[in-house]
Amino acid sequence: NEAVSWAVCFPFDPTLIGIIGFWKMDKDNHRTEIGYMLRADFWGQGIMNEAMTAVIEYCFKVLNFHSIEANTDPDNEASGRILEKHGFVQEAYFRENFYFEGKFLDSLIYSKINPYP
Repeated sequence: NEAVSWAVCFPFDPTLIGIIGFWKMDKDNHRTEIGYMLRADFWGQGIMNEAMTAVIEYCFKVLNFHSIEANTDPDNEASGRILEKHGFVQEAYFRENFYFEGKFLDSLIYSKINPYP
């Protein structure tokens, strides 16, 4: 009950091409964070769009969360676009809040509120 994740693959081929899921589940505040990755050779084919549609609906209708957060690299414009396509709104831009491989990096924070009554 700390996280849930799914493998992204084609129905006719079980080869893993990506992952998507929720982690940092804050049950007291009914909020979770979404994370996703897709192999580069499958970018731009609508695969993550399809996966995101399914897991967002699951998050709100089955897990009953009130909101979803996403933390992205500002340089990853494709990630921001897919979040915005799914109704996420940019909430914050944090400067140098993440330390990775000897460098401080910025983060964009997006969120989506449960649209289902």
